[in-house]
Amino acid sequence: MTDLRQRPGAAGLFTGLSAFPLTPLRDDTRLRDDAVDEAALAGLVERLVDAGVDSVTALGSTGSYAYLTGAERARVARLAVEHADGVPVFVGVGDLRTSRVLAHVEGAETAGAAGILLAPMTYQPLTDDDVFELFRTVTEHTELPVIVYDNPGTTRFGFTVDLYARIAQLPGIASIKIPGVPADPAQARDRVAAIRAAVGEHVTIGVSGDAFAATGLNAGCDAWYSVVGGTLPSPALTITRAAQEGRAADAAAESDRLAPLWELFAECGGSLRVVAAVAEHLGLAPHRCLPLPIQGLDDAQRTAVAEVVDELALG
Repeated sequence: MTDLRQRPGAAGLFTGLSAFPLTPLRDDTRLRDDAVDEAALAGLVERLVDAGVDSVTALGSTGSYAYLTGAERARVARLAVEHADGVPVFVGVGDLRTSRVLAHVEGAETAGAAGILLAPMTYQPLTDDDVFELFRTVTEHTELPVIVYDNPGTTRFGFTVDLYARIAQLPGIASIKIPGVPADPAQARDRVAAIRAAVGEHVTIGVSGDAFAATGLNAGCDAWYSVVGGTLPSPALTITRAAQEGRAADAAAESDRLAPLWELFAECGGSLRVVAAVAEHLGLAPHRCLPLPIQGLDDAQRTAVAEVVDELALG
């Protein structure tokens, strides 16, 4: 079997815009049939492909991976690859137990994923050594390249630069998804440069926290792992391509245009609920598409989301 981590140009897979689609569930308040809405999922992935994203990341936090069974996750991975029409698909494999992580890795491999995204999920607090051993074990059991998923707001585990450096020495580590960079451009450049010095040139750096994406890309990040890009790929691509082409001011201007959306992320408890409301408003996902007990937005918040989407012509 060819080791996918050693392919020429493999690092290039982990650059540009990687869009994180929702995994919409059927609206079923009785919880008797709250299954994945496969048609909506397929439509979201096809929308991303048509827009021209560089990659699709299924089963990220936006994809509600932690709420799905192993069988559901394997099915979502297969559907994402099938509907991506050759666009690389990365698949989230995080779980509380390492044995379950490895089972999800196998599902991603079987689906034809181009890489895996791994977050250290926790109930009991994790140490740096715990997390390092998780990544060591996974890289020993797969030939797929691995994205390190640093998302402390969700997982409650924060990486240090030293831990980035330790993990980056493992075979198969291809990219690190970092939290948002400082808002000040000079400080952002210093932050990205410090991470790059620690992890080496063979590992790409991807920014997350959509409001910080333009600043991160302009500061030297190689990729944007994007929540908004999974539902609204066009403005996300505008920011990404401008930064890639050295048009830093244009990237910043488009991000500034989306400021009302970033404000909703902050006001409504994070990006997931807002993006779900956007998808529902545009008819891309069924009403109440998030897994319960997540309630989504209330009526007033949904109205505010719809107004922003319409005023900014984001549909």
